[in-house]
Amino acid sequence: MDITFMDETQKVSTEKIKEIEDLLQFAAAHLKLPEETEMSVTFMDNAAIQEINRVYRGKDAPTDVISFALEDEGEDEIPVIFEEGDNPLPRVLGDIMISIERAQEQAEEYGHSYDRELGFLAVHGFLHINGYDHMTPEDEAEMFGLQKEILDAYGLKR
Repeated sequence: MDITFMDETQKVSTEKIKEIEDLLQFAAAHLKLPEETEMSVTFMDNAAIQEINRVYRGKDAPTDVISFALEDEGEDEIPVIFEEGDNPLPRVLGDIMISIERAQEQAEEYGHSYDRELGFLAVHGFLHINGYDHMTPEDEAEMFGLQKEILDAYGLKR
């Protein structure tokens, strides 16, 4: 999987980005995604994610992670199939934005490491751009169960 990382804060170390990339590659293998899959991750501060949250979700407050899935299907839309032909186009999942400030705040609030919180947020956003959500109790149980399964298998336990 090809992951593009952007660090708007200039505060995320190369090593930390590599750790998140390894975790997301592990999650992609867990979901058996095609190798030609693409996505992006942007690290930002609370002010930047608050602006995105306000504009796109109507919530004028910072949040921890926001995902924009490119494969979301509207009610009247037909999904595009990229698998056909000799040279299939890469599957582009979408974009994940993570507030490193909220990650640090939540790590302290929940009593675990910044690494665990950052990994949790990355996997949470990753599952969202792969079609998982937590709008109903059943969907929440499925998504959160898969999230825990991936994080535990990778070794990022609480």
